[in-house]
Amino acid sequence: MAKNIWVFCEQRDGEIQNVALELLGVARELAEKTGEKVGAILLGHNIKGKAADLIAYGADEVHVVDDERLGMFVTEPYAQAVTQIAKEHTPSVILFGATSIGRDLAPRLSARLKTGLTADCTKLEMDEEGNLFMTRPAFGGNLFATIICPDHRPQMSTVRPGVMKKLDRDDFRKGEVVEENIAWDESKFSVTVLEEVAECQTCGQIENAKLLVSCGRGVKDVAPARELALKLGGSVASSRALVDAGVMDHGCQVGQTGKTVRPQAYLAFGISGAIQHLAGMEESEFIVAVNTDKNAPIFKVANLGIVADAAAVLKNLNKILQ
Repeated sequence: MAKNIWVFCEQRDGEIQNVALELLGVARELAEKTGEKVGAILLGHNIKGKAADLIAYGADEVHVVDDERLGMFVTEPYAQAVTQIAKEHTPSVILFGATSIGRDLAPRLSARLKTGLTADCTKLEMDEEGNLFMTRPAFGGNLFATIICPDHRPQMSTVRPGVMKKLDRDDFRKGEVVEENIAWDESKFSVTVLEEVAECQTCGQIENAKLLVSCGRGVKDVAPARELALKLGGSVASSRALVDAGVMDHGCQVGQTGKTVRPQAYLAFGISGAIQHLAGMEESEFIVAVNTDKNAPIFKVANLGIVADAAAVLKNLNKILQ
């Protein structure tokens, strides 16, 4: 019988990604509903020592595959490892981050495990019978659909980074580390990574930023926004409009087709607040919106709204902070 809630804990260069800790937090909440355990899947090379971090953030057991074949992410070795572990232990749920790795890996696993997959979830709930209710945006973000998978196990979903809250670290938590052995079929290893080149982004990891200065169509020159972000110790972000115009990198985009952020302060300049953008930032702790249109949708979610020219406000703020 399928039981327990598992999280695929993504790591890059030996560092656990924040989305994995966020998923452990929601898995912990779901497990309390059903009385099940929270399991973590940790794949990589020389990463066994990271298992303690996953236990501290909510895992009851960590299934580790530490193998040089998993040193860098390649789809087939990762898929073989997770498939074998899942078939052996039959978890009821497996959660993935909706990252480039998660979006690559999860669909292949759902096919091999003959189950469904709900992508880009923003909310997860579970009843006492263990049925997972997976909510995601639909029809261009104009409504939300809740999807269930009652006839197949495991139930699988990808969850966008920044949507869930991670638990506080508890180094006194106890858990079990299980070292898994995989029967590799190397005849199916058709891809070899020759070199990994890191891309230099102009806005950094906006999903981890404490403060964001975000620009929309109402900002013609983003240089003052970058200056303000630097002075405030934050990062610069944008709406889709500036990304489509080639002004900002896609990695800076906030929204349904960009990144979900939850900073302590979100300063929105010249952003009207389409529902797709709001879906990516409305959980920010404090939102300041500056727009010339007093009826802009973003004012409905803002803690502080300023009806004014965004460029002028940016200029004056930079003068004040000199």
